[in-house]
Amino acid sequence: MDMIAEDDDCPMLFGRVLDGQGAGRPLDWDAARAWQPEKDGEVLWVHLCRNRPGVLEWLEELGIPEPTCELLTSDETRPRAFREGNTLVATMRGINFNPNAEPEDMLSMQLWCDGKRLLTLRRDPLKTPRHVLKMIDRREVGPNDCGALITELAEAMITRMSSAILDMNEHIDELEERDPDHDPEGALSKISAIRRNCLGLKRHMGPMHEALEAISRYAPPWFEEHDRREISESIARLQRYLDDLDISKESAVVLQDEIRSRAVAGSERATYLLTVVAGIFLPLGFLTGLLGINVGGMPGTDDPHAFAYVVIGCTLTLVGLLVLFRKLRWL
Repeated sequence: MDMIAEDDDCPMLFGRVLDGQGAGRPLDWDAARAWQPEKDGEVLWVHLCRNRPGVLEWLEELGIPEPTCELLTSDETRPRAFREGNTLVATMRGINFNPNAEPEDMLSMQLWCDGKRLLTLRRDPLKTPRHVLKMIDRREVGPNDCGALITELAEAMITRMSSAILDMNEHIDELEERDPDHDPEGALSKISAIRRNCLGLKRHMGPMHEALEAISRYAPPWFEEHDRREISESIARLQRYLDDLDISKESAVVLQDEIRSRAVAGSERATYLLTVVAGIFLPLGFLTGLLGINVGGMPGTDDPHAFAYVVIGCTLTLVGLLVLFRKLRWL
């Protein structure tokens, strides 16, 4: 989760000045607003909470056009990217790993970059910027310029998407391996949730794919050739995940149909057996009902062996019906 500034009125969540070697030094909000590069290779990265006061005013101070400022601070979260002069503007979406959130409840992050300054803006806590920040603070092989920083952010978002997809695939595998007759209603409920997650993720990951392609094609010259290659790799990975989502959705549909088919087959089998039983006992019921009427002239009323004859007749009728049903392959 993003590290929120101690002063909740401060729009900056964190800021770093990249030294061009994969590391960076922190700076506060006032220093970030007044920052100017002191030497070649320095890059400013400021991560902002877009719904706090002061963000829009600073964006306007930087000379960003009003429509772009509104886009960067709005809740319009559909992924997109475009070039505006020598700057790159984009909206990207990442998996929501906050407590009690569903994977399809994706979070947006807007960015603006002119090659020297990179501004990233979010409303709700997003883990992706924190992941990249740790690389910089640990002086690992982190991004050394704006292009590399943007590709690293995109790659981190896509990597987190893969974990959600793998988790869904594991649930599908578990459902496929379990006994289909064990708690079918619970299994159908889980499959429906998986299908909703697949549809929700694809609804946002598709535009994300288009946004990354726009970055690759239309980014300004400071977005170097190796950055374009890296973003192309990210695009290819995202396409694979989109294909995996299609496979997961189809697997869920097949499994759902199989469970429902088994339930319908079981119901039909029970109905069939009840029909056969009714067909067997209907003649017997008619015979015993006929002999049970209380009117004069009933045969055998004075014969002590009449009951035995009736039992034998019913037994023979039952055996005859069973043989007939067997020959007709009803049993």
